[in-house]
Amino acid sequence: MFSRRSFFRSAGAATAGVAAATVSRVALAALPEPVTQTKPDTMAPLVPSSGRPYNPVVTLNGWTLPWRMNNGIKEFHLVAEPVVREMSPGFKAHLWGYNGQSPGPTIEVVEGDRVRIFVTNKLPEHTSIHWHGQRLPNGMDGVAGLTQKAIDPGKTFVYEFVARRPGTFMYHPHADEMTQMAMGMMGFWVTHPKARNPLIDEVDRDYVFLLNGYDIDPGSYTPKIMTMLDFNLWTWNSRVFPGIDPLVVRKGDKVRVRIGNLSMTNHPIHLHGHEFMVTGSDGGPAPRSARWPEVTTDVAVGQMRQIEFLADEEGDWAFHCHKSHHTMNAMGHGVPTMIGVDHSGVAKQITRLIPDYMVMGERGMADMTEMEMPLPDNTAPMMTGTGPYGSVEMGGMFSIVKVRKDQRPGDYKDPGWYRPPPGTVAVEWTGALDRPARFQAADAGSMPVMNMPAKEVEVQVRKPLHHSGH
Repeated sequence: MFSRRSFFRSAGAATAGVAAATVSRVALAALPEPVTQTKPDTMAPLVPSSGRPYNPVVTLNGWTLPWRMNNGIKEFHLVAEPVVREMSPGFKAHLWGYNGQSPGPTIEVVEGDRVRIFVTNKLPEHTSIHWHGQRLPNGMDGVAGLTQKAIDPGKTFVYEFVARRPGTFMYHPHADEMTQMAMGMMGFWVTHPKARNPLIDEVDRDYVFLLNGYDIDPGSYTPKIMTMLDFNLWTWNSRVFPGIDPLVVRKGDKVRVRIGNLSMTNHPIHLHGHEFMVTGSDGGPAPRSARWPEVTTDVAVGQMRQIEFLADEEGDWAFHCHKSHHTMNAMGHGVPTMIGVDHSGVAKQITRLIPDYMVMGERGMADMTEMEMPLPDNTAPMMTGTGPYGSVEMGGMFSIVKVRKDQRPGDYKDPGWYRPPPGTVAVEWTGALDRPARFQAADAGSMPVMNMPAKEVEVQVRKPLHHSGH
């Protein structure tokens, strides 16, 4: 639940040094109250009540952190702490995050804002925060040991700088980074332009989310932090399908989606039914001459990508990572391929000893969604999700862009499944099938039925001799 008690009341000024520094007990009395959120739902955009106006973003399965104005400075309070994150219904993970969630809340400011961020450490080890992509004083960059002392458990540090350029950014630790990012510590940062910018279009909907991967054994709760590549859960904002909310838009809306990658590999993000333009990154908005239409864009490790499209095709459009293993949950990497292997005789004998024995992968993995196999407690099904026509057979980094002509402006409620007009859905063909023309040509003798040699031919390759000077 949100804790907003006295959050927006004005408070005495807290002293901020030229570098990130600890906060005294006297200054702590003037801190903004930490605001927390534990629900995994996509929260409505936080419309600014003070400071410069802007069109707020919507954090997929997340929320925006409120602030208070203190003598013209926007003050935020982040708390680094252990959290319990529901990754999908019935499946929770013990992660580290900020203000009750992983990822932490999105921070939204306006170009030119002076920002003061208090960071309290409730982790069992020291931490820091790096403001990824920001132009700021070196002592505010958040690299423990290099630009500041680490924030020890129980301590609060303060960062203060001016948001100098508009764009799409993120924040994450720069202390024991492998552990803390593997445990889910990250958050989004958006700096809105203070005035009309020739390279930043106005949009109707503006979504943000972060990509990450976890390795959590079936039945367990805590990620294995030493995993480098073989992750079994690929997430958007620490959620896996079907736990990822849809991106709901009105037909005709100009839509912006901002994506940041803090996983250990790249992700080709693909949108069905529309073309988009890559309009920016954490380096800033892209020149218009450098943009071109795409349906898939690769987001590499540590990168931000900002895409924009006109939602002019009504329907429920898949939106996902195009690496097929990244749209599955709780994957095991040591499972042999058994496609085409007849298990019937062996299975019959095994079921005498193990009545619940099931054959896996004999015809592919789609059968897994129909089996309803018993799973260990706290485990996400590998392939899941039910659509209006049956199993979606997806997981991981998968969601749906729901475009509706009757969706009201600013309405983000899920409209349910799309009802296509009659005659616009692929169905089974029940009529007669003519013999394909290529087969008719073969029958007439115009195409060779057998064009391979009757016997195996061994081919030997001999490399030419190397001559000096050639």
